[in-house]
Amino acid sequence: MNGLRVVVLGLSLSSSWGNGHATTFRALLKAFAARGHDVLFLERDVPWYAAHRDLVDPDFCRLEFYSGVHDLERHRDRIADADAVIVGSYVPDGVDVGRWVQRHARGVVAFYDIDTPVTLAKLERGDYEYLSPQLIPDYDVYFSFTGGPTLDCLMNRYGSPAARALYCSVDPELYPALVRRKRWDLSYLGTYSPDRQPPLERLLIEPARRAPHLSFVVAGPQYPIDIDWPKNVERIDHVPPSEHPAFYAESRFTLNVTRADMIRAGFSPSVRLFEAAACGTPIISDIWDGIDTLLDPDREIILAKTSNDVLGVLDAWPEARRAALGAAAQRRILAEHTAAHRAGTLESCLMEAMGRRQREYRLALETGT
Repeated sequence: MNGLRVVVLGLSLSSSWGNGHATTFRALLKAFAARGHDVLFLERDVPWYAAHRDLVDPDFCRLEFYSGVHDLERHRDRIADADAVIVGSYVPDGVDVGRWVQRHARGVVAFYDIDTPVTLAKLERGDYEYLSPQLIPDYDVYFSFTGGPTLDCLMNRYGSPAARALYCSVDPELYPALVRRKRWDLSYLGTYSPDRQPPLERLLIEPARRAPHLSFVVAGPQYPIDIDWPKNVERIDHVPPSEHPAFYAESRFTLNVTRADMIRAGFSPSVRLFEAAACGTPIISDIWDGIDTLLDPDREIILAKTSNDVLGVLDAWPEARRAALGAAAQRRILAEHTAAHRAGTLESCLMEAMGRRQREYRLALETGT
């Protein structure tokens, strides 16, 4: 098979500040390019990412910026000639961008939703910030961050011709297991979100209040200044991706907390879940449908409902049990959930869509429709 020419219009590739899209796209597209495909990434030039760029010249794809929908005319020929064009979630003016791409692309057009439960909740409210129901049937493939029953909803309710799970993943070369002195008993890495704050309060902040002899850290931007952090909770505003492995290596355990819409949908693993596991750091997670299909509870991940659940692990688990759980999770993720696995899925789904379009075209010629 000759390499595919693919154009991606995503939220950000250049900046990991305040979003998980950049690290997801970087891992996926690096692995996809390694399979022999040519990728152009188009990113809206916005000041909040321009001020925090940590990748300006990727070696696995071309990265170019555009100023608005009108500026996509500069890339019209490349979009028209591409074998596939992928539009991502949370792209600014995403509805207009999607319409423009669907109008001008001659190849397969796909939507990659790294926020599927949030997207569907927005559609329910009539909030069409970056996707509208009218666009979905005209995307040949809907790649979804969420698997499970959500895929049926996208096809049966919203008319997607093909909804396919494309979970986040990890690049093992960038997320190795490091040997570091442990600084924190429990860490959390994530941008502030109001609906993540209650479980963060329950599973990290309250345990910190009750266990002043333990050390905690919350890393990520946009947390309100009025949060009452216990004295044994360190705050770090931003940890760039290059420093994630060291951050995880310095944590005895790390916490995975999920947004409310994603808990309701289930089958919505965060990119941080894969990254921490690849680094061999034991994970304590909130509970949602489908998590046990990714990591085996009590053997590869710890599931916690209450502060007592968390403190029981932090205070009572011996080092050998802690290390064994981290190693088991690492083996599972590297065997099933690397960027190379996702790139293979992306390739096969795009090829499937191309074949489906060719069959539909031949049928139209034969029937004169």
